[in-house]
Amino acid sequence: MEKEIDYVALGMRIRKARKDSHVTQEQLGEICELSTAHVGHIERGTRIPSLDTLFRIAQALNVSMDYLIFDSIAPEESLFTSLDSILKNKDKRKVKTFLTVVRSIADKIDEF
Repeated sequence: MEKEIDYVALGMRIRKARKDSHVTQEQLGEICELSTAHVGHIERGTRIPSLDTLFRIAQALNVSMDYLIFDSIAPEESLFTSLDSILKNKDKRKVKTFLTVVRSIADKIDEF
């Protein structure tokens, strides 16, 4: 089974981690000793970062290289993290209703 790295997805994860850290492309470039343009190319997936560059970016953004390359070690954790961030600032009663619906569907999933 041959897998390839999706450099566009890699760049999107770098951009998301950078924005979550409130770091500009210029600041990330300075920290990692890269030009702002090179950071932009990496984020768009038009340049392939070296292992060393990827390591420096991961350290600067306080994320794992696994997250950047594989999106995470445990995809279900990624799903729960995503749901948590989506539901975080929503109306608590509506979130409770949503979770009740999800539980009901999960209970019946084998019937689909």
